[in-house]
Amino acid sequence: MSSICSQGHANPPGSRFCCYCGERLSDPHELLNTALGNRYRLIRELGKGGFGRTYLAEDLHRFNEYCVLKEYAPQVEGQQALQKAQELFEREAGVLYKLQHPQIPQFRELFRASQGDRDRLFFVQDYIDGQTYRQLLQARQLQGLLFNEFEVTQLLAQLLPVLDYIHHAGVIHRDISPDNIMLRFTDQKPVLIDFGGVKELAAKVAAAQHPYAMPDLTRIGKLGYAPAEQMEEGKVYAHSDLYALAATAVVLLCGREPQEWLLTGRPIWQDWVNISPSFQAILTKMMAPHPLDRYQSATAVMQALGVPKHEAASSPSPVIQTLPPPSALTDPPTQATVPVSPVLPIGTENHQETASLAPPSSASPARSSTPQRGWGCLQWAIALALLIPVSAWGGAWLMRTFFLPQPNVEDQQELDSSSKLPQDEQQRKAAIQSRREALGIDYDFLVGLTNQRFYETYPDQKGRTLTDQSEDAEWRDRWDAIASEGLDTLETNLSADARARLGNYTPADQESWKTRVNQLYVGSRSLNDLTDARFFYLFPDQSGNAFIDQPIGQIWRGLALDQVVALEAGETLEEIRLEPGTFRAERSHTLEPGGGRVYIAYLSEGQILRINVQDAPDTALLSIYLPRPTLQTPALLEDSTQGTWSGRLPQTGYYELVITTSDSQAVTYQLDLAIDNVSREQIQPQTTDEAKPNKK
Repeated sequence: MSSICSQGHANPPGSRFCCYCGERLSDPHELLNTALGNRYRLIRELGKGGFGRTYLAEDLHRFNEYCVLKEYAPQVEGQQALQKAQELFEREAGVLYKLQHPQIPQFRELFRASQGDRDRLFFVQDYIDGQTYRQLLQARQLQGLLFNEFEVTQLLAQLLPVLDYIHHAGVIHRDISPDNIMLRFTDQKPVLIDFGGVKELAAKVAAAQHPYAMPDLTRIGKLGYAPAEQMEEGKVYAHSDLYALAATAVVLLCGREPQEWLLTGRPIWQDWVNISPSFQAILTKMMAPHPLDRYQSATAVMQALGVPKHEAASSPSPVIQTLPPPSALTDPPTQATVPVSPVLPIGTENHQETASLAPPSSASPARSSTPQRGWGCLQWAIALALLIPVSAWGGAWLMRTFFLPQPNVEDQQELDSSSKLPQDEQQRKAAIQSRREALGIDYDFLVGLTNQRFYETYPDQKGRTLTDQSEDAEWRDRWDAIASEGLDTLETNLSADARARLGNYTPADQESWKTRVNQLYVGSRSLNDLTDARFFYLFPDQSGNAFIDQPIGQIWRGLALDQVVALEAGETLEEIRLEPGTFRAERSHTLEPGGGRVYIAYLSEGQILRINVQDAPDTALLSIYLPRPTLQTPALLEDSTQGTWSGRLPQTGYYELVITTSDSQAVTYQLDLAIDNVSREQIQPQTTDEAKPNKK
């Protein structure tokens, strides 16, 4: 049972009624499987903290996408106080909304919902499908293993740019620990979660409600991970986060908590880890007792590690053995097994205890301008012996060696005399490389995409290492043919701007596109319909597949960007406005193969709408979206081949009519829209937020 009633009275755990006012306390499980505000369906409780409970939920307005709802249970009295608390949160949380980084869960909104006779306040943010580094460490300890220097150095190299980003935005995390860093399943990237700034806001709200009470900011942070000045005085700086990050690194290396070395008065942890002297010195300085003796910025630590700032942001992620995800969620896809080359961070030694090599990540890693000419015998033996699971982005090492020449080669027209490949094959690969560069397509992306399509076409080749011998010539020819076909598709179906970003699109891009199309009174469902039509026309074999986190998913996002531009230019968007005294509008249009068009119309609740799409084949799909979808009525019509709909409108606002086709032939149609009960006064669209689509 909840220990806090709606009046803010704290009660002992297990209480059924408030000890002060007699109010019946709510059971947190009563919220499960309910849809708060017809928007968020709570699935299960994830945890409970000092400020309330945290739930896993489905966003019913965004294709049932997972998100996290953190309930704020303030010590406030009455609904008026809760309203003031919400206003203070919204005023103070502006910086949290502005944080846009792929390794930070997006803070979506502050959501207020009524449940029974009680109003509740929730923070809504992105859900990260992965495991915390605490869980990963515990799993290793059960096997008698720990993290090694290589893995921890890579972790720091990937988190320091995130800290640099938030610190420049004026945000201090305050609560970094293995519990608040997650390894995301999809891209093997570390993600910072559970920002202490939210807890600070909660403390400010509590202080505003009780002005004579001293706000307890010193409790934000974990003992041993947060430096002394933070725990004792509540003072936080950029180097406070660096201290906590170093403490986290040491815990991963030795498996022992900071409290075990705090009482010694000296860095006894140095006796428990097997790392290079240079890395030990860096961690020691990060955790210096006196603040002025520490590194003062994340950039300074990156420089000490020898990792340039631009490289750290895109450095490959080490493959880390994870536990199975929660059973209620979808398991990650089965991954192919191929050899990849070990990569060591600059300025460190290899003290690996487990095989944790680095496949290419979705971001393009920095590359040397000097091509690699070959490996020694020992390196070949290591690479062939260490077989680790990687995704379709992986396997690029062997393809780089045998299929595409490295980029940035001086005078690519000269053939490599040391190569065993026939000269005509070398010329063919050089031509592919030149064309890739001319189109502005990322090297790693093309390799990853070709690998994916190659393995999908020839699944029996998964896990097999191709060689430069004559018996593999046919397979190399097929790989090159798939690469060339991919370049054809990208050249004819994506703009230069969309091609240039392939390999670097993130979910944050989709959020920004949603904001852009919302300004046009178009929801992201309509944008997705247009993108899907084009994508599945080009790749019909991907229908039903979970492709968005695969290399080919980058093409979907590139197509989405082009669709946003087309909508903004009015090429695929048209507003239907009925003039006074008219009750019908007709539009005709011809869609190119895989094309689509969006119509918007401002209509009123209670009007009777009749839609008829004539002359269109069964491959044409019609969707009609509400201004504000609800749980009971998410859409009036969705992906229907019938082409007709009539009924009374339940809301006032902009309705969206989307017509798409994935047919290989052009489709010509005529749209007939009719309205009954139309006022003879011309309807003027509202400019308030109520008129804007509340789409996913």
